[in-house]
Amino acid sequence: MSKIALKRAYEQPDKDDGCRVLVDRLWPRGIKKEEAAIDEWLKEIGPSNELRKWFGHDPERWSEFKKRYFRELEKSPEAVELLAEIVKNQRQVTLIFSAKDSEHNNAVVLKEYLEEKLSS
Repeated sequence: MSKIALKRAYEQPDKDDGCRVLVDRLWPRGIKKEEAAIDEWLKEIGPSNELRKWFGHDPERWSEFKKRYFRELEKSPEAVELLAEIVKNQRQVTLIFSAKDSEHNNAVVLKEYLEEKLSS
């Protein structure tokens, strides 16, 4: 299995990132598509607008956000399977996110979800 890394969209792309997959529904503000070096943009795997707005990157809501996002991912098997295939077929995959908080965001949850799914 390939290694899954996480990186903010505002950090400089690097050759060691491998396949760069944007996992947000919205394109990161102020970043040109050419500069982002995104290989895949999986909008549909990001949390719903409702969940994203409810969470608001509030660490107090983190555990509930994870549960709700896991449930949303369970209801999106096509998107999850597409990302799982990318991970299986690449040496390195970097999930790109735009949130300022690098510990409490959808990419952190998605990485955990994928690693559980791929290890079973």
